[in-house]
Amino acid sequence: MKFGYFDDAKKEYVITSPRTPLPWINYLGSKDFFSLISNTCGGYSFYKDAKLLRLTRYRYNNVPFDSNGHYYYIKEGDTIWNPGWMPTKTELDSYECHHGMGYSTFRSSKNDLSAELTAFVPVDDSCEINKLTLTNNGSAPKTFSVFSYVEFCLWNAMDDMTNFQRNFSTGEVEVHGSAIYHKTEYRERRNHYALYAVNAPIAGFDTDRDSFLGAYGENSAPEVVVTGASKDSMASGWAPVGSHHLSVSLAPGESKTFVFVLAYIENPIDQKWVGRPEDGVINRAPAEALMARYDTTEKADAALAALKEYWDKLLSHFTISSSEEKLDRMVNVWHQYQCMVTFNMSRSASYFESGIGRGMGFRDSCQDLLGFVHLIPDRARERILDIAATQFEDGSAYHQYQPLTKKGNSDIGSGFNDDPLWLIAGAAAYIKETGDYTILDEMTPYDSDPSKATDFMEHLRRSFHYTMEHLGPHGLPLIGRADWNDCLNLNCFSTEPGESFQTFGPSEGPNAESVFIAGMFVRYGKDYAAICRHRGMDDEAAVAEKAIADMEKTVLDAGWDGEWFLRAYDHYKNKVGSKECEEGKIFIEPQGFCVMAEIGLKEGNCLKAMQSVEKYLDTKYGIVLLQPAYHRYHVELGEISSYPPGYKENAGIFCHNNPWISIAETVVGRGSRAWQVYTRTCPAYIEDISEIHRTEPYVYSQMIAGKDARNFGEAKNSWLTGTAAWTFLDVSQYILGIRPDYDGLVIDPCIPSSLDDFTARRDFRGTTYHVTVKNPNHVEKGVISMTVDGKDVDVSGISGGMIPIALADGKKDVNVEVVMG
Repeated sequence: MKFGYFDDAKKEYVITSPRTPLPWINYLGSKDFFSLISNTCGGYSFYKDAKLLRLTRYRYNNVPFDSNGHYYYIKEGDTIWNPGWMPTKTELDSYECHHGMGYSTFRSSKNDLSAELTAFVPVDDSCEINKLTLTNNGSAPKTFSVFSYVEFCLWNAMDDMTNFQRNFSTGEVEVHGSAIYHKTEYRERRNHYALYAVNAPIAGFDTDRDSFLGAYGENSAPEVVVTGASKDSMASGWAPVGSHHLSVSLAPGESKTFVFVLAYIENPIDQKWVGRPEDGVINRAPAEALMARYDTTEKADAALAALKEYWDKLLSHFTISSSEEKLDRMVNVWHQYQCMVTFNMSRSASYFESGIGRGMGFRDSCQDLLGFVHLIPDRARERILDIAATQFEDGSAYHQYQPLTKKGNSDIGSGFNDDPLWLIAGAAAYIKETGDYTILDEMTPYDSDPSKATDFMEHLRRSFHYTMEHLGPHGLPLIGRADWNDCLNLNCFSTEPGESFQTFGPSEGPNAESVFIAGMFVRYGKDYAAICRHRGMDDEAAVAEKAIADMEKTVLDAGWDGEWFLRAYDHYKNKVGSKECEEGKIFIEPQGFCVMAEIGLKEGNCLKAMQSVEKYLDTKYGIVLLQPAYHRYHVELGEISSYPPGYKENAGIFCHNNPWISIAETVVGRGSRAWQVYTRTCPAYIEDISEIHRTEPYVYSQMIAGKDARNFGEAKNSWLTGTAAWTFLDVSQYILGIRPDYDGLVIDPCIPSSLDDFTARRDFRGTTYHVTVKNPNHVEKGVISMTVDGKDVDVSGISGGMIPIALADGKKDVNVEVVMG
């Protein structure tokens, strides 16, 4: 069942019913200011950090769903309605929500009055623009009222929802003309405030929530809206809000447009004050300058056009054209769009993450780079160095850090032993894309302490050596608190039956080992060695190459279970993910990464592992994380078995590592199988089951309930997932096979035998490559010829073909033809 459709020409998903199974959201903003907006106008805004600089409130787990946002109430006679349906839920005569690239447009109507609301964040300003156009489609004049409404957050979102004894006494506002200033904290911090303004004279305003809603009122029927008259209330403590009252008259066929601005305003400390700071009087000059940039419909339209142009340019860096409409749709638009959002947000702010606890993830942000680096390499470079600055001197790292302060999250701490290797993965992706080795010379702190800094290359060295020097009894990497699977906590024990688990102390171990990290070590160790060679560090490269070879042998000796790779060993040297186990016999993670690392490829282990995944882990909705599911709690395994069977890490379909299997299938040359894995979780290919899947049909979710779950096929945690980057990497670099390397661009497709020719446009290091791939014999993998601007490129003895940088020779465009066979 569908609740909308893709409009490929406009790069939009059009939602045709407000009653979607869950709120279906979009992200506005691409740099510093962000808003989340749902298909019913729910959501909230923040500047840089969703915890520390939250502009508007949102209530998670609220009943009904999604009942706080940026709303416009239209009151005509006794009828009150909203362009996005919520929160009044008045039945509309028509409704559409268009989620586009950085903007959302709502088109709805009631009683011959139509409303078109477009919300977006301009490219270069820290504000959200709402352009509201009202049209009289009837034959008689109309007079009606519009009431805007936002509820301000008192900046620190965690403190805002807990510290009521203080916060109920801190709210402050100013109102000047049609501009409402939320200046809570300004008296204390004196450098920022929020602005909510409209470009028209107002009939009234409200800034106090209780006055606007009424005693015991609610936002589905605010007292001010019901009565049709604002109270001109001035918030003093309690809960500040922003509401404008517009009185509108329209002749038949007439339209009027209003432009609302919700902004974060930062006033430099050294700027000349208007009024005395000790009085808390704000300096309105920066706000007035911003309002002047959007005070007409034409200016707002120009900003929206610039935003669309910005996205068109970004998405032009990689495009394809094939016989698969859904493939083109996802590759050209939605995969890359979600990669941009995950780069900006990491896992911090969605409808499943409150923006308060997690901040930016070390592991998460490194992986997000893999799908983003081709879009804006300069920002990728900056992010890599930000991540590295949270690393410790021994090569380990904080697991998370706050985006505003760039400080590591001490509440979560460190000890996730896969983290260091992800830094190598991110750095390698950046260098392959850009050829910029100067990043290695950047002086970068440890633990965000400028007094402790080395060049970035030393950070990579310490990352690699941390794993090399932390090996367990079998010679496999120690897992620490956990590896990628945060819930697999193998260094745990219980002193007595029924007691909660404790962790081992330093003198007792911990000795649990991870085959997954071993696969990472081999895969990304090869990148580390290559970077060392390029830098002239031949001795270090030799050390790395020996360690990698030793680890490959160790995995084959101690990490192979006969048909698949083991998952791990616990502290007591018991196998995890083995045929010897009663539950959890086979896990997805080591199968993906060990095969991607080509461990045992020549010996046939990789193909056997892929066959075992297909045999034991496949379902119609994707590949589950493990089988059989854990049906009781295992204290020696930790959190993984605390979930009911089929959910999250306990045999859920973790979309994040499905592309690992798809990529691994391209390693063994099974293009049709790689394609099957890709399409089973790809949003465009499962749009028809939206009533089962429930989350947005245009982006990935983190998890789909597995075959052991009561709600098999139901998704959760949409938008912010490593699935975005990994899937774009999978389809663009491994299935389509167009991937950057240190010395050039590789073309090595591994496609389903049913796919014929396709073309691609790929910007790479200042040159646009126009690639045509032909598959006359319907093979799945293999390149028999390649030409670049008519000249043959040698593809003998290698898989696929490398186009050396020298062949581009400074050209703006080159034409590439590849024949598979």
